[in-house]
Amino acid sequence: MQKKIFTLILVVTIGVLVGVAVVKKQVREPLLREILQRQQALLQAQTRVERKISSGEALVGAEDLVSTKKLKILEGRIVSLENQIKSLQAAVKAGGNAGARQAPPPEDPSKVYNIPVAHSPIRGNKSASVTIVEFVDFQCPFCMRFHPPVMEALKTYPKDVNYILKNFPLPFHAQAKPAAKAAFAAGEQGKYWEMADVLLENGKSLNEETFKKLAGDIGLDVEKFMADYKNKDAQWEGYVNKDMSLATQVSVRGTPTFYINGRKTNARDFNSLKKEIDQILSEKK
Repeated sequence: MQKKIFTLILVVTIGVLVGVAVVKKQVREPLLREILQRQQALLQAQTRVERKISSGEALVGAEDLVSTKKLKILEGRIVSLENQIKSLQAAVKAGGNAGARQAPPPEDPSKVYNIPVAHSPIRGNKSASVTIVEFVDFQCPFCMRFHPPVMEALKTYPKDVNYILKNFPLPFHAQAKPAAKAAFAAGEQGKYWEMADVLLENGKSLNEETFKKLAGDIGLDVEKFMADYKNKDAQWEGYVNKDMSLATQVSVRGTPTFYINGRKTNARDFNSLKKEIDQILSEKK
């Protein structure tokens, strides 16, 4: 899992470096130096975190959250660099002063997004006061890691909390979109959530044969499941594309991205989720 985490970061980092190369001949030298210096700082920070995890040190509980926060910081730095590069490219294209362009303002943590249910199944009480929405990639190691705390929250608040999955398959996870389609196909027999659960449990080894095996494991008519999976591909493709379009509207930058009643949340463990849920419920009394 750790190797996959850093592979993900490396892929994004390479993308940033490519972006720098694109504008290298178009921007003034001081601006290029500044971006390269920030890129170097990012790579150094990444290396420090990677060495700590690769040392074999067991990270659990609070320490596990610290590690996750470090990776989130790296993600934020990458996003910042990407925004700077986009601004520079736009300035060069417009023939303006690239140095005068500023990165987009930071996201408002209090903003509430409209996230329609649409084609997505709802897990739990449909009239619950609290709705958790997750943009998921079934091959994402963080999605696998943070799924159990959400399940614990649903179990703890059976009447007050429900859960919706939206799909955001990352381009370097080849089986993420097929897995999303497999979950929709299982939903034709009323077992969308059972399939979603086992997909996240087996995210490291997903392929069509795995989908078929998991379908049998959760009690589906496997022949019907495979027929629905293949013959309704255009329908599932449409659902995934709608989710991805929605993701751009609600500022999804990676997976998993969680929303509680439309507001982005950084809660990833059960206690953090519980705190936010209790706050909402207390305000409704």
